[in-house]
Amino acid sequence: MAKDPTIEVNSNLTIPADELIWRYGPSGGPGGQHANKSNTRAELIFDIANSTVLSESQRAKLTDMFGPRLRVVADDSRSQMRNRQVAAERLAAKLAEALKPKRVRRPSKPGRGARERRLADKRKQSQRKANRRISYDD
Repeated sequence: MAKDPTIEVNSNLTIPADELIWRYGPSGGPGGQHANKSNTRAELIFDIANSTVLSESQRAKLTDMFGPRLRVVADDSRSQMRNRQVAAERLAAKLAEALKPKRVRRPSKPGRGARERRLADKRKQSQRKANRRISYDD
């Protein structure tokens, strides 16, 4: 069986096959004789801590999110080959999402309408409480 040569995460990162660990086992659940005899479940492990293709900043970011190793399992299909493809796609998606730069929120000021509504609500609440008070002026 031919191994997947690489996994392309994004345009800047491609993981070579020698940094990936594949394991196979029987899928759980029903399936009769086929499920009992076939090792169709695919497990893909990527060793983040010892990877040579990651920069230090990428390694630090991924280690904070996933730990030193990232493990992906696929047992969706009866075919081991299809489960291998699914596992590789899941690994690439997880890494791409984790390495995507996060947008920094710029604080904004409340708009004029929001300020006016807030002040109107304060006036209304103040009036409501004032109406509850007992007046001794009478």
